[in-house]
Order: sequence, then C-alpha cells, then structure tokens
Amino acid sequence: MTSHLCPSPCSRGRRLSEYDAPEGASSTPGDPRPKRRAKVKKRHTVGRVLLVTSVVLALVTGLSTLYLYRHYNGNLDVVDVSRQITDRPDKVKVEGPKEPLNILVMGSDDRDAPGNNIDNLTGGGKRSDTTILLHLSADRKRAYGISIPRDSLVNRPECLDKNLKPIPGATDAMWNEAFSVGGPACTIHQLEKLTGIRVDHYIVVDFAGFRGMVDAIGGVQVCIPEPGIVDPAHGINLPAGTRKLEGMQALNYVRERYVLGNGSDVGRMKRQQAFIAAMAHQVLSANTLANPVRLLKFLEAATKSLQLDEGLGSLAKIAKLGVQFRGIGLDKIQFITVPWQYAPEDPNRIRWLPEAEQVWTAIINDKPIPRKFLGDAISAEHLPGTPTETPTGTPTGTPTGTPGSPGTPTSSPTDGVTDEEAQQAAENGLCA
Repeated sequence: MTSHLCPSPCSRGRRLSEYDAPEGASSTPGDPRPKRRAKVKKRHTVGRVLLVTSVVLALVTGLSTLYLYRHYNGNLDVVDVSRQITDRPDKVKVEGPKEPLNILVMGSDDRDAPGNNIDNLTGGGKRSDTTILLHLSADRKRAYGISIPRDSLVNRPECLDKNLKPIPGATDAMWNEAFSVGGPACTIHQLEKLTGIRVDHYIVVDFAGFRGMVDAIGGVQVCIPEPGIVDPAHGINLPAGTRKLEGMQALNYVRERYVLGNGSDVGRMKRQQAFIAAMAHQVLSANTLANPVRLLKFLEAATKSLQLDEGLGSLAKIAKLGVQFRGIGLDKIQFITVPWQYAPEDPNRIRWLPEAEQVWTAIINDKPIPRKFLGDAISAEHLPGTPTETPTGTPTGTPTGTPGSPGTPTSSPTDGVTDEEAQQAAENGLCA
C-alpha cells in the first residue's frame, strides 16, 4: 500500500499556504521564525481597542460638551420684557442680506454689595450707571457703541412695571432713573421714545460678575497717564504706565471719577468705553479663544453675569452674535458718546445737543454716523495710548474727547494729538 506524504506536516488535502515553512526552512521546536498568524490577530485586537477607545472618548466628549452647554445656558437669566414695552417705533426697512441689529446694553450695580459703593451711592437696590446702544449694520461691515451718560437730563416717559402697572413719567429726570424705577423695560422704552430707534435685544451686565470676567481672561491691559490715579478715600492707587488690571482694580478703574477731571460722569464713561474695547480685543484674540481653560472660566463668569431677552437667551445665540462682531473686524467697531453739553442750570448734569438727532437718524436708517461725530471715537483695534488716524472735527459746542490706544504714557502727547487733547485724555484717566 503506497503512502503519500506531504513535504512537511500538514492536514489531509490542505494546500501549502504562505504561513507554511518554505522548502529548507526549519519547523522544529524552538524555530525562531516569527508566528505571523499571531501577529495578524494581535493587530486586529489593537485595532478593536483603538476603535472602542475612540468611541468612548467621543461619547465622553459629547456628553461633557452637552453638560457644559446646558450648564452655561442654565446660568443665563432670560427675561422677556416685551409685554412691558408699548407703542414701539417701527423698524425701517433697509437693503442688505440681514437686518440691522440694535442691542441696548446696561450695566447693573447693586450698591449694597461688597465693594460696589465706590461713588458713595449706597442703598436703593439696583442701579445702572452704564448704558450703551450697540448697532450692527445690515451688511455687518460696521458697528457702533453709543454711550449715554447717566447724568443726562431727559423727559422720562411713563412705563410699565413687571406686573404691567404704570410707572409715572418725570420731567428733567436723570437718564438712569428709568432703570431704578422699572428695570431694563423702562430703559428700553425711554430710549425708543426719545430717539425713535427700535431696540431688538437687551443685555444687562451685573458689575459683580464683571470682575470675574476680567479675572478669567487674565486681566485687561490699560494705559494710565501720569501721575497715576490715586484716591485715598476709596483705597485706589493705580500707578502710571501700561499695565494689566484685574478684579477690584479693574472695577475701581472704570468707576473712579472723584480725582479725575471735574468729577462728571463723562470722563468715567470714556474709560469704560476704552476698557470694554480692550476687553473685547482680548476676548476675541487667540490668547482666549485658543485657551480652553481661560475660555471656560470666562464663559462661566459671563453667563452668570447676564440678563437678556429670549432672542439672545442661549449660549448658541450669544456665540452667533460674537461671530458676527468678529466678522465685522475690531477696527470697524467704534465707541462714541451722544453729543452733549453741560446743563446751564446745573454743571453736574448734561443735556444732549440738537446734533444728537443726526446720530439717531443714522442708526434708524442704518447709515454710517457722520464723520464729525467720530473725532474722539475709540475702537477695539486702536485703543487709547497708541497712535491712530482718526477723523477730526466735532459738532459745535461738543466737548472734545480723546482718541486713543494703549501704550506707555509720556510727558508729551502722541504724534497727531494736540496738547489740549492729551490734557483732556489725562483728565479722563486715559493716555493720548
């Protein structure tokens, strides 16, 4: 009986494969030849582990993102005040891919909170010393921030409280009284009645949380002119020079008015404009957006500090608005003050000049604000202390302001800045 043997150990009928030892190769125990079948199996195992790990990481990341999104949304104080605002102006139709946006931003101070009585105003609950109307053009190519001094004397119209009960109006009332008596709704109604501008959204920023936002981004750089800002009565000592301000220092800087200028609110408002512009510059920079820890801290502080309407009442909507601002470009975001003059009957109060109507009309019709009103504009790109070309000229009777940008203060004004402008800037706590 003839037996048929395989050239090497094999199963009956099995053909030689690439895994069988080639002719002349050893297959004895201890053969150093690598076991390829085990290697392939090992590769498959590693692949499965990597796949499972990737899925788990994606799941964890997704859940973390969802948690953070819900957490930050939960921090926001969303309040619909539309029912309190009646007899509203119509919005003028303009050409463009989008509609222009008008957002009224109000700073809120609780005078009874620790550290919040720097200007010796205590009690009375919430007050608003800061009002800025933000306007984004329909083509998203320009934006303005128009500050309204709290000391402005205006005829405050009747408005409704949160229970829809009327709050009587008043003649020659200070601008910020509207917030004290009726919150953001009465302030919005007051602006719409006095200017004819339709407000699309509102934001109230709590100054207690403002400190947290500044700290979250590592402070904000400002330029303090010679000889510095020293107010012993309120414990303020800010040496001259370019420096970063954090926490209470930043809050003191934007609130101080007793040792600067003539003590009016206008100088403080200029500092607030410059500080907000510098803060926006830093928030939109890579130093913040590309730093997850810093960004998350900022979002935590910011969302805890905001009250806003339903149209802006989510993190996604706020982010969308931020993208639009960034798309405009920091140099196209300009901060100005409504044209004003000191009230003849009271030097501690001011009145809007008739030329203010030109500013409001430009906003209503989504047109550029006339250049004569931009002479002392501050932008988020060109901050006080750095040379910058700015339009010249202000309306007759309008106090001159200060262009500016951060830099190292010197005894002589920056090129292109007059001695008078440099002096005015220093009185406002800014470098020229």
